[in-house]
Amino acid sequence: MDKPLALKLAPNNLDEVLGQKHLIGKNKVLTNLVNNKKIFSMILYGKPGIGKTSIANAIVKQLGVRYRFLNATINNKHDFDVVVEEAKMYDGMVLIMDEIHRLNKDKQDLLLPQLESGLITLIGLTTSNPFHAINPAIRSRCQLFELQPLNEEDIISGLKRAIKTEYLDGIDIDDESINYIAQISSNDLRYAYNLLEMAYYSSSDKVIRIDHLKQINNKPAFFHDKNEDGHYDVLSAFQKSIRGSDVDAALHYLSRLIASGDLDSIYRRMSVICYEDIGLANPSMGPKVMAAIHASELLGLPEARIPLSAIVIELALSPKSNSACLAIDKALSDIETGRCGSVPNHIKTTSPDYKYPHNFPNHFVVQQYLPDNLKNKKYYIPCDTSQTERILKQVRDKIDKLKKQ
Repeated sequence: MDKPLALKLAPNNLDEVLGQKHLIGKNKVLTNLVNNKKIFSMILYGKPGIGKTSIANAIVKQLGVRYRFLNATINNKHDFDVVVEEAKMYDGMVLIMDEIHRLNKDKQDLLLPQLESGLITLIGLTTSNPFHAINPAIRSRCQLFELQPLNEEDIISGLKRAIKTEYLDGIDIDDESINYIAQISSNDLRYAYNLLEMAYYSSSDKVIRIDHLKQINNKPAFFHDKNEDGHYDVLSAFQKSIRGSDVDAALHYLSRLIASGDLDSIYRRMSVICYEDIGLANPSMGPKVMAAIHASELLGLPEARIPLSAIVIELALSPKSNSACLAIDKALSDIETGRCGSVPNHIKTTSPDYKYPHNFPNHFVVQQYLPDNLKNKKYYIPCDTSQTERILKQVRDKIDKLKKQ
């Protein structure tokens, strides 16, 4: 079978790589390594379609070194044994390894001594954050380079380069169509190449216009795998947008989560938001969030988007307070560091000296509840962000005043 266009257009040297100006170019680290004809073990990480494999291939081709390409998931231990023996035969080899975050223990045990001795130089490729997903022993032997997402200009440059090659002979495509491909590719160059090639071969006359492209695909590609880091980045952005009261950003990230079909993550994140970020500034949000979750469960998608949208708008525009979160964290810190103390005798289970507050005026009586070593401790510090907490502060101040009388 014919190779995909994306493989045919793979760069042969770093000068042909699109984007990654922080690593490639005059006086940049990867370019200098190649110019100095030196390579070290490294891990390239970042979103799909931004050039990890292209950069790895460009490096080994430009250096003219022996190399092999393996996938940590697909290739078995025997394949790794073959690479090690070949490296011994030629006194060294570069191993490009895709999906390196999925490397199992047997393969790690085989690979580590060869990395340590320098027999194998590793170029690992992954979409996962290596600080979380890659074995520390492997990670410590590699330099880590994060690749940045491509922008629309990079994608357009790649498409125009592809159009000029013999692989798309006779193609007729206008700027509107090129820009459309770049826009819906969500900065994934491989996706853009695949769509361009599909449009070329699915056209009877090799003429590509935007109507034809929309027949093939009118939905943008976006990086969102709920088993990878991208998913947690979107969840993080979702919560931080609500915390920052940016309702439009919150709705954007909600839409991405809905598009992934992962309602459970939305429910869990909204539940923590209403207590961590909204908190006592608007205590009614807890029951409201649960009601929205219940409605979404009853409706299912696509209708679930409606109650989710309504509750996210309210969460984003609600007054905010993290006073409850700060209070319990301070209390837990005292417990974890041993600052506890004994329960006062008069509030122990069988104490005859306990004063029952409901037997006193206003259902309140002054007595000590905290241990002696913490009796003046203040965990809860009200925020002046809402009418609710201003009322709580008034009650707290009144109680403190009575304690001092």
